[in-house]
Amino acid sequence: MTQPPHKASVPRRLSVGILTVSTSRSLKEDKSGHWMATRAEREGHRVVAHHLVPDAATSIAEALRIIIDAYQPHAILVTGGTGISPTDVTIEALRPLFTKELTAFGPLFAQLSFEQIDSAALMSRATAGIIGQSVVFCMPGSLNACKLACKALIFPELGHLAKHVRGGG
Repeated sequence: MTQPPHKASVPRRLSVGILTVSTSRSLKEDKSGHWMATRAEREGHRVVAHHLVPDAATSIAEALRIIIDAYQPHAILVTGGTGISPTDVTIEALRPLFTKELTAFGPLFAQLSFEQIDSAALMSRATAGIIGQSVVFCMPGSLNACKLACKALIFPELGHLAKHVRGGG
């Protein structure tokens, strides 16, 4: 399959930040975050930050702002805190910061998840949006969920998204 002309000129090497939301594990134990960092580098991208914050809305929003202010990454991959328990507040912390929401990400992720985990996909509230000039993806904390989102949705479109967000599309 040939590449459409509008995708031919997308940036190939992007800067990526990773933010893990968890109260139960440390950065050293962050399998999902470490997998995403390795995968991003394998895709030719540069990981500029990898932080872990507790499940607290103010901590999540502040950590994301710090990453954006310090590194201006093309994308930030946020893992954890997207479920339905009372402590899952990633969406509530970040959605108000979106200037635009990528409304197809959640349903596409849910559809792909359904194919793998059946009706349990109903509990995911994965979402994505634009904050400043960064595309922010919020996905579940499980390693399998991060692999699915990154392989099937995020990395195949990341250059295309970055081009549009930064005004080149």
